[in-house]
Amino acid sequence: MRLARLIRTPHMQTRWSTAMATGSVLARAHSALGAEDLERFESIVGRANVITEDDALEAYNTDWMRKYRGSSKVALRPGSTQEVSQILAHCNAKGIAVVPQGGNTGLVGGSVPVYDEVVISLGRMNHIISLDEHAGNLICQSGCVLETLQDYVATRGYTVPLDLGAKGSCQIGGNIATNAGGLRFLRYGSLHGTVLGLEVVLADGTVLDNLTALRKDNTGYDVKQLFIGSEGTLGVITACALALPRAPNSTQLAFLGCNSYEDVLRTFIAARRDLGEVLSAVEFLDSESLQVVTEHGVKDPLGAGCRHYMLIELSGSNEAHDAEKLSTFLENVMEDGSVVDGTIAQDTAQTHGIWRVREGITEALSKSGAVYKYDVSIPLTDLYNLVDEMRDRLAPLGAFVTGFGHLGDGNLHLNIYTPGDFQKSPTVQQAIEPFVYEWVSSRRGSISAEHGIGIMKPAVLHMSKTPEIIDVMRSIKGSLDPNNILNPYKVLPPP
Repeated sequence: MRLARLIRTPHMQTRWSTAMATGSVLARAHSALGAEDLERFESIVGRANVITEDDALEAYNTDWMRKYRGSSKVALRPGSTQEVSQILAHCNAKGIAVVPQGGNTGLVGGSVPVYDEVVISLGRMNHIISLDEHAGNLICQSGCVLETLQDYVATRGYTVPLDLGAKGSCQIGGNIATNAGGLRFLRYGSLHGTVLGLEVVLADGTVLDNLTALRKDNTGYDVKQLFIGSEGTLGVITACALALPRAPNSTQLAFLGCNSYEDVLRTFIAARRDLGEVLSAVEFLDSESLQVVTEHGVKDPLGAGCRHYMLIELSGSNEAHDAEKLSTFLENVMEDGSVVDGTIAQDTAQTHGIWRVREGITEALSKSGAVYKYDVSIPLTDLYNLVDEMRDRLAPLGAFVTGFGHLGDGNLHLNIYTPGDFQKSPTVQQAIEPFVYEWVSSRRGSISAEHGIGIMKPAVLHMSKTPEIIDVMRSIKGSLDPNNILNPYKVLPPP
């Protein structure tokens, strides 16, 4: 009975649910999975690591927001690169589509099936291979949880230059595959600079061993860069080498209140001028964001009733020096009127409380109603204009708009929700899209700042990429995955 339940009719059906979330039907043309395929998978990873029970598959078929849902009938849990290679070689030969999956914490449906693709879960591949404490290089498997890596290197005086709200469950391979940004992008830059080497398995099972931790290697094409941000469409990342900065000896954090977005920008300019060498994060949120998070139990650090708020973090090596710089900065921006109120965390508890305000917004919104999430990059002078315009546009429909994000990176998280109504509204959706993407595109912004494209945005990729660039992307995909088995329907629009 275990084998028979996997035999289905050939693909070319139109039954789907993840695709429904994008508002489009996607044609599919991959081979059906049969009993002999399951037997082959069991011979590779062992029967215990071939998941076919419906209840167990639910977590693999559904994203954490429960927005995207696939109908995969099997999830595989390989324990080594060789097992991943054997799985992909078999699937490529048979024309069976697969979806690589890490912690499944993404926001655009990139890590869940669209139809019944085989899920390859990397969670068992969670070993730290080495840490060079002299050079500051970490080599690990792709299934390592980000927070586990952070804790491991912290005890040795280093830090992982990536910090996300989902750090307790996201995996480093998924972070790399989506080129995750996070809270300290301003200080450390993107993963394109942090990743020193990768081990990747191609669609046909070929293993690319570029797992070098060299800081300098100018030997032709930097092939690893292709896989950073490719969302599992070009290969499956199985291990990585990361450059680690030293952990700061001193961390200072301020929470500031401003009366206007113009004052936020003035404060940011002053922070870059006066705090630049130790500035590690500049976050912002509007009063609507603060209101929704405080309604769900998070304490307001100021109680000042300001229109906008900022978090400014310093990471340095001299606590007395850094504390004095931040205190002087705060006095100056309050004196010139850019900031009307502010507080500096005095201990770990206060630091956690302030960060809880920023990191708690997403959870608070999910408890408030149906949420429509947009992750965009816009020139700073225009950034909050989008929030104002969407607020005016959606108010008649009873939808509320919040704006927050990574000010230092020009990255706005535009979140729209319907208070008390947890069902998505087609009317609200149509009022948002494609308008929001057209607005961003008209200002030469990006329709995806850090979350990726996934299944949510291929149809609007042309608003951030020219036809010529999309053609190059297609040619790369065709070269590395000619049978289109790796995470199909994601990233690239239908031809």
